[in-house]
Amino acid sequence: MKHYSEIITIDPNKRFGKPTIRGLRISVYDVLGWLASGMNIKDITEDYPELTDEDIFACLAYAADKEHKLRIAS
Repeated sequence: MKHYSEIITIDPNKRFGKPTIRGLRISVYDVLGWLASGMNIKDITEDYPELTDEDIFACLAYAADKEHKLRIAS
């Protein structure tokens, strides 16, 4: 699997600079919200065929890394 930094991009001209997937208009926050609401990876990739399983895992890795960095900074 690629490192999430190869998949998650931040562009100030897309989604107000929020982290998105491969420059698409789908944010990491969107994907995490879908997962939190009970959708599984298959549901998400069926509803958004431009996404891959690897994209979903990259979102999770990104969120885990952010959480880890927050704990270190505290």
